[in-house]
Amino acid sequence: MNMLRQRLSRWIQARVLQGVVPGPHDIAIRKNLRVPMDDGAELLADLITPLGDTDPQLPTIVIRGPYGRSGPVANQARALAREGFPVLFQSCRGTWGSDGVFTPQIDEQRDGIATHRWVRKQPWCTGSVVTYGPSYMGFTQWAVAGKLQNEDPANAPDALCLLVTMPDFGAITWDNAAFSLRNALGWTQMMDRMIHRQLLALALGQLRPDGKLRKAFDALPLADGDRIANGRRVHWYQDWVAHERLTDQYWTQQSHTASVPDVTAPVFMITGWYDIFLPWQLRNYAQLVEAGRSPRLTLGPWGHISRGMGAPTINESVSFLREHFTGAPSTRVAPVRAYLTGAEHWHDLQSWPPPGTVTDVRYLQSEGGLATELPEGGTTRYIYDPADPTPALGGPSLQPNSGPVDNTAHERRDDVTVFRDEPLGAPVTVAGEPVARIRFRSSQPSADLFVRICDVHPDGRSMTVCDGIRRIGSIGSAATDPEPDADGFREVEVRLWPTFHRFGSGHRISVQISSGAHPRYARNPGSGEPAVSAVTLHRATQEISHDTPAPSRIDLPVWSS
Repeated sequence: MNMLRQRLSRWIQARVLQGVVPGPHDIAIRKNLRVPMDDGAELLADLITPLGDTDPQLPTIVIRGPYGRSGPVANQARALAREGFPVLFQSCRGTWGSDGVFTPQIDEQRDGIATHRWVRKQPWCTGSVVTYGPSYMGFTQWAVAGKLQNEDPANAPDALCLLVTMPDFGAITWDNAAFSLRNALGWTQMMDRMIHRQLLALALGQLRPDGKLRKAFDALPLADGDRIANGRRVHWYQDWVAHERLTDQYWTQQSHTASVPDVTAPVFMITGWYDIFLPWQLRNYAQLVEAGRSPRLTLGPWGHISRGMGAPTINESVSFLREHFTGAPSTRVAPVRAYLTGAEHWHDLQSWPPPGTVTDVRYLQSEGGLATELPEGGTTRYIYDPADPTPALGGPSLQPNSGPVDNTAHERRDDVTVFRDEPLGAPVTVAGEPVARIRFRSSQPSADLFVRICDVHPDGRSMTVCDGIRRIGSIGSAATDPEPDADGFREVEVRLWPTFHRFGSGHRISVQISSGAHPRYARNPGSGEPAVSAVTLHRATQEISHDTPAPSRIDLPVWSS
């Protein structure tokens, strides 16, 4: 029977983690270990250990997350154990049998620290302890690593494997002051169903569009979204929509960005060009480099839950850990591996962005062009109506379909403006964070600027490359809003998602501007009222200036390989 279970487990792993060859070890699982916290709560964990002779130099791996101890991440934990690593997989406070109430992000530092101290005292601990995991399981790593390194280095992680993650979920919840509605409310519905064990509704929600969630996306005020999606209030969602300022203590208490440079342990990062956390993860990478660390980074053609990321995640994590703890030879020729979209091949780089990028300034022309020459002036106008909000088309999300989409039909909308250059005579490679600087005026007190770069193919397809948003005139943006000039125009800087993309010869670079991407971001009612309670929608006339001395433009980081 045990042999049959092992074979079945290996078969499931091979199916779920495509491209991962199960390691040589069979595994044993001790379920529901009770890990004591400092306040007396006990969190449940499963211990997955390899059977047979293993290398005693291999570290013990700790994974902490709220999504249960079965499913895709459990398969990753078992894959690591089959490679010889003992793995402790723990459910966060208030989830899957662990004591307490789940309040996202708030308790992870204290609970993580207590867990690390407990693990090192266990007889099965190999002596070294590392952390691993994607998304929220990455946040739980950042929550403890820097603080322990500063205050209790003997219990700090000896290495971190950080996968599609970041240390400050407030920054993505209110992305440049725009509320990330689709992710925030969709995740809230999913987690609330998990906590209340509504497993059938949870499963159906993964298989087909959820009518309640679609209705909730359109709800006003925003505070009603959780009630419509879930049939009840969810305390953390209410906190999220009520705290627009990232400087509020609610958000600062759960941000671990400042402690990133304190992490001295080896770090491996993996992410994708279409991941929801990409900009912040690359800024964390830059923090580590600036602090003199040597993080390893892989950037692939993936979204947040792309199946194609499974094999690189496991294989590269295992290689990274073996290299650092057993002296195995490195499998990398450079610290950074990055997939060049458009050309569809990998590059080995010494750093990110790659050395040698230069800023290529392209000006938005009043007649819809995009050129290196200064425009002759003029204004581009469009109407934004939050009662019929500009819809989101693709873009990074918690869904599997986050990759490039064709924007051709979308760009025909009256509330979307498009600026295109002439067909390129030679390829152009953009590597880094493009920055749009739009001289902008709205007839309403508050407005959003959503900017997207597209690759227009010779056959007419306008395919997404990257995008970004910025809100002005709101409670959350007040401290950073640019001042208007005498004509009421503000130079609004919009930083776009990082990209590594080659525009081929004959292709055209296109810049798309609108004032929303609903429901990816909650529509801006226009009034500047608190988002939690605003219900009245205000139609807005938006204007983009092409007049000197500061005409609207986009700065492209161009790389010559």
